[in-house]
Amino acid sequence: MGKLNRSLVAAATVASGAFAASAGAQLAPERTYYGTNRPFPIVVTSPGTENPLSIKLMDPANAVLETKEAVAPGKVDLSSLFPSLWETQGQRGVLYAQLFEGDTPVGPAVVIQPMLAPAYASMPDRRAGRPDGKPEWAPSAGIFSGYRAYIDKDILMATSEGDITFRMRPDEAPNTVWNFLSLGDGGFYTDIAFHRVMPQFVIQAGDPRGEGTGGPGYFLDLEDSKLLHDFGVLSMARSSDPNSNGSQVFICLSRERTQGLDTRYTGFGQAITGADVIMKIANTPLTSERRSETPVNPPLIHTATLVDAAPRGTGAAPVALPKEEAPSGR
Repeated sequence: MGKLNRSLVAAATVASGAFAASAGAQLAPERTYYGTNRPFPIVVTSPGTENPLSIKLMDPANAVLETKEAVAPGKVDLSSLFPSLWETQGQRGVLYAQLFEGDTPVGPAVVIQPMLAPAYASMPDRRAGRPDGKPEWAPSAGIFSGYRAYIDKDILMATSEGDITFRMRPDEAPNTVWNFLSLGDGGFYTDIAFHRVMPQFVIQAGDPRGEGTGGPGYFLDLEDSKLLHDFGVLSMARSSDPNSNGSQVFICLSRERTQGLDTRYTGFGQAITGADVIMKIANTPLTSERRSETPVNPPLIHTATLVDAAPRGTGAAPVALPKEEAPSGR
């Protein structure tokens, strides 16, 4: 399958209006997609006080790039408030529009993802002097088509061992995040087994068949995420083809053991609650087969629910590996 067709297959699975509404949001896009140099309507909802409202355009590190003061509730055109959205042609990457009440951010931000033609990954021939097994990236054409916009969401993963909350990182892997949110919103992760457990390395789930070969019926291209594979990082599982990502994901158990996955796999989320739950799953008994990675009674993901993210700059920090669980050297 060619580069263009792969992307179209993945994009066709996504409902255009997903994540556009939320009971707790103070900023909500009127729709999901905004073509270049066109109006960018979003709805501003007052938090119910008399304090002045403003919208700040922020980067992923929560630095404020631009501010529009004295914003009134109702429909506004984000591209009129921030003409730089079109002027920069998406070259600033993923941005966030955050409503402020005075100096306080309120409600989840709006994720603003530029629709840019992506780079394409391929695996080098190891006989050609690249034995490290890292993907090579064909340059992107850099074609800018506009923006995808949606309310910032976390994923609450309810498992048989307890709950884990993941913060999404669209700044590192925007299409992978969108894919995962779409699958979660559509109920894909309903009673899905953790079919693979590798203590001190990863726990893996996302196959409806429960054995490691199934998926959502399409492939998603590898994204060049720079998110390090640390404890609690959520990343895409795949075959030897770098562009075979779909629905299977893994959660990292140790930076010491998983750092070799950096750049080879697409990290796209970080656990912000549930470190103890991750370790319960990691310590589930395995079958007695030699070098078994199969749980005797596989833990389950019961649901993966979208919940509003905290306002930018106010959320919980990523979880850390419990000290008593830190891997020892061999």
